[in-house]
Amino acid sequence: MQIKFLGTGGAFDIDYLNSAALVTVREKCVLLDCGFTVYPTLVHKNLLHRVDYILLTHLHNDHCGSLANLLLHKHVIDKAPKPTILYPTDQFKAQVYEFLKIQVKNPDKYAEFVPLEHFEGIKAVNTYGMHSEGLQSFAYIFEEEDNRIVYSGDLGKPDILFDRLSRMPSLATCVYHDITFNQENTGHTFYKKLLPHMNGVEMFGYHCDPTQNPEDNPIRLVFYQKDLLA
Repeated sequence: MQIKFLGTGGAFDIDYLNSAALVTVREKCVLLDCGFTVYPTLVHKNLLHRVDYILLTHLHNDHCGSLANLLLHKHVIDKAPKPTILYPTDQFKAQVYEFLKIQVKNPDKYAEFVPLEHFEGIKAVNTYGMHSEGLQSFAYIFEEEDNRIVYSGDLGKPDILFDRLSRMPSLATCVYHDITFNQENTGHTFYKKLLPHMNGVEMFGYHCDPTQNPEDNPIRLVFYQKDLLA
């Protein structure tokens, strides 16, 4: 199992690109989020052909803004098989479908839609309203053999995610959590709130401007871990 980030920034940290990753699990490659910088990044790095599955944490523009571009490129330019969009709930599928209809008219022409429960090795954690009021969002847990990768999505209240982890079987676990260094930013987790959850897991922060990283932050930032970058 492997994770490679395509960007580690937030909506306004365009120098660091939108946070997104390619996760290889059970010998399948899953694109995790597709913000407005992701499609050009995949093209520039010649990685578009690897995307067979797509999984979204939520529908903010920095997490889904170039999804239509990716689907159209696969269909029109590459003439490749349709990628599969995995969805955790029927309600979220409907939201993704309506979002895509504005841009491609008939989403079924460009993507297969498959329930996440049909993909072995990935679990969703429902984080509704914990990033933005009234917004559906999800964190995801990837498992393969004795290893676990946890991806928070955008999450202002991390307790729900770590409570879920505490009730799961013990595995070597690496947590990638969105992070903010501004305590007034309630849509993301202030770094000091993550410190009690560091015991027993490896933890990395993403979705931030690394130049703002305070000296007392013990959480390693993905941006500085070159082996985690695509």
